[in-house]
Amino acid sequence: MSIGHFIDGKRVEGTSERRGDVFDPATGRRTTVVELASTADVDVAVQAAARAARAWRDASLARRSAVLFAFRELAHSRRDRLAEVITAEHGKVLADAAGEVQRGLEVIEYACGLPSALRGAFSENVSTEVDSYTIRQPLGVVAVISPFNFPVMVPLWFVPVAVACGNAVVLKPSEKDPSAALLLAEWFAEAGLPDGVLNVVNGDKEAVDALLEHPEVRAVSFVGSTPIARYVYQRATAAGKRVQALGGAKNHMVVLPDADLDLAADAAVNAGFGSAGERCMAISVLVAVEPVADALVERIAARVTGLRTGDGRRGCDMGPLVTAAHAATVRSYVDAGVAAGAVPVVDGRDVTPNGDPDGFWLGPTLFDRVTPDMSIYTDEIFGPVLSVVRVGSYDEAVDLVNASPYGNGTAIFTNDGGAARRYQHEVEVGMVGINVPIPVPMAYHSFGGWKSSLFGDLHAHGEDGVRFFTRGKVVTSRWLDPRHGGVNLGFPTQT
Repeated sequence: MSIGHFIDGKRVEGTSERRGDVFDPATGRRTTVVELASTADVDVAVQAAARAARAWRDASLARRSAVLFAFRELAHSRRDRLAEVITAEHGKVLADAAGEVQRGLEVIEYACGLPSALRGAFSENVSTEVDSYTIRQPLGVVAVISPFNFPVMVPLWFVPVAVACGNAVVLKPSEKDPSAALLLAEWFAEAGLPDGVLNVVNGDKEAVDALLEHPEVRAVSFVGSTPIARYVYQRATAAGKRVQALGGAKNHMVVLPDADLDLAADAAVNAGFGSAGERCMAISVLVAVEPVADALVERIAARVTGLRTGDGRRGCDMGPLVTAAHAATVRSYVDAGVAAGAVPVVDGRDVTPNGDPDGFWLGPTLFDRVTPDMSIYTDEIFGPVLSVVRVGSYDEAVDLVNASPYGNGTAIFTNDGGAARRYQHEVEVGMVGINVPIPVPMAYHSFGGWKSSLFGDLHAHGEDGVRFFTRGKVVTSRWLDPRHGGVNLGFPTQT
């Protein structure tokens, strides 16, 4: 049985005859097929959202919050189910999948309190008997296009905030791991979200283009690689839409000579190889400020060789890559690094996994003496490949980081508060960690990078998320003869 869509409150089949294969990455076996939506299918979903948006925008803030609270309870009680689905279709180990679910739950909890964030400002008597105040109103229909590497967390970065703000959503998840998005939509409906407020269409480029061009779609949230993010931004803005397109990264972790090298080595391994490196916030470049490189590489290598690569359901440390094609691409980068003269301290091509031999395997790979002209340095590999670059000073390290076309995340490891403060001021990156390797902000702050890691002005969730999914309106009012009528001794409520 194929995986279809979720439109107007129920699972439906589309009109397209095109299908995509869904694999278990740990076995290499096809588990099912997913329908790839046609332009007509997307239109059906958008029209359902447009009908629902008109009523949902008028729903009270109390009602919206009640739905979000109910959805949060359902998702929390079924979090293990979500983790299992992530592992089955993406391949990341269960512990990592559970962490992804937790970060998604945090955004739901933030969205539960959005009535306070949607409050406007009021100024009395800006002129004689004239008041002025601001309100924020929903956009209408918005589209969310999410990537394969976080099939739960990334949709939850956007959908709860958009819904709490009064919008209707069409979600297009990755066709590589589509099942989690459908579960979220069903649980939203179970929590009381009206039909059509959240719709899910599975598909590929045809579905994406249909969303980018549909006249009823007012805004697009996207997370993916930089080339596709640029494409989404250019095409959607040309169609007059509001866009936040989060792209790729090449995240650097700078280690100063005074740092705790054991702490830094642990952090490099955790941030470099978690989720098999398939994270836009993964540390893929370690910048060792001499004279610590030799000692640091030795510590990292000792930890990497102890990692267990295998099926995420078997208690391993790192799982497979998401598809055979992606595993082959990452492996080709390892080949290129060796050919370019980088030193393969740990070679993941030699891994013996704890799993089916037909899985999409590549073990953790550690390169030393990488130079900025090598493809393993310049390109976003999106796999378990950590490159060590040696520099002679703090200034050289900062110049290296700032020369990168990406600006998503970075970290510095040091015991010098002055150096850390200087780094956070000078580095041209959107998210900075100080002795924290993956500086993903909490839900009430906003997530997003600089330079080619973000197209658009507003970041995901937090205050930026609220601003993205609403429009501001300023009202100036004068009431020359205010009247009050009727008697009602009942306690006032929010209904």
